Amino acid sequence: MIHVIATIELAPGKREAFLKRVHALVPQVRAEAGCLEYGPAIDLPTGFKAQIPIRNNVVTFVEKWTDLKALEAHLGAPHMKEYREDVKDMVLSTQLQVLQPA
Repeated sequence: MIHVIATIELAPGKREAFLKRVHALVPQVRAEAGCLEYGPAIDLPTGFKAQIPIRNNVVTFVEKWTDLKALEAHLGAPHMKEYREDVKDMVLSTQLQVLQPA
């Protein structure tokens, strides 16, 4: 199994429109072979000292995949290409962390 943390920085004021598009995408991704978990999340203010500052223009995807091959297939899936085209004017940057259990 592998874990993916994908951090998407959005243009100011675009988070709600982005999340609307993402929520339409989620069922397609969850139906992909090898997808164990996939969902968007936003920062939750807690007041914890160790927490990074709240990011109002960021959406973080928490994902689990059976293996790297499944993740690679996901990244190349037609619905992902369509999604990237649809949100390209909303997204400022994307960072991926691909992790394995220790």
